[in-house]
Amino acid sequence: MSNATSPATIRPEEAAHFGKLAADWWDPKGSSAMLHRLNPVRLGFIRSAIDAHWPGDSHLVRPLLGKRALDVGCGAGLLCEPLARLGVSVTGVDAAAENIAAASAHAAGGGLSIDYRHGEIGALGLSGFDLVCSMEVIEHVADKAAFVRALAATLAPGGLMVLSTPNRTTHSKWLMVEAAERIGMVPRGTHHWDDFITPDELRDLLDGAGLIMGEPQGIAFSPLKGLHLSSDLALNYIVTATAR
Repeated sequence: MSNATSPATIRPEEAAHFGKLAADWWDPKGSSAMLHRLNPVRLGFIRSAIDAHWPGDSHLVRPLLGKRALDVGCGAGLLCEPLARLGVSVTGVDAAAENIAAASAHAAGGGLSIDYRHGEIGALGLSGFDLVCSMEVIEHVADKAAFVRALAATLAPGGLMVLSTPNRTTHSKWLMVEAAERIGMVPRGTHHWDDFITPDELRDLLDGAGLIMGEPQGIAFSPLKGLHLSSDLALNYIVTATAR
């Protein structure tokens, strides 16, 4: 779905790749096993960012109660569902119709009411979200500047955005592409190293969309800790953004 004022950001081949994984998405030992390991790390960062952004609600078990959240590139809903349990009204958007079907079915099975949409974020007319997330997605889009502008357009005044993405470094190339994909930890063809975004590049993209980037935190890996938040940005990083 697109229109004349919303540049297309979806790459059909990327949507097809992830759509093929839809049936396996919720299996913690399946093709998305790495996302299941990554999700608690991302959620820990998001909860801390929420508490810092809305400090008056930080003591609450459901700090987002009464607020609206949007997850762009939601896959089968791995992030949407825990966000819904924090009390927020959640909308999930994905480029693959198969993912939206799997997400809707899983949410219904868990008694969760989540509004899932299939299509181009810039063409769906979504706006007014207090929290906007897009995790490991920007590397997969065709027009990164247009994608970030579309994300910014969905954010409510005073809202919070959280993005995560692999960094374009030698470390990420060897670990995330050459190693992880070759040994089957990540499905072959998932990552394209040339499309990874450095923190400075992401800061420029956010600035062009009228957003200020917070201090990025790395998502690192070690045999002892597994995936964890770190000051090391060489592999992957997660960051907040707010309107200027």
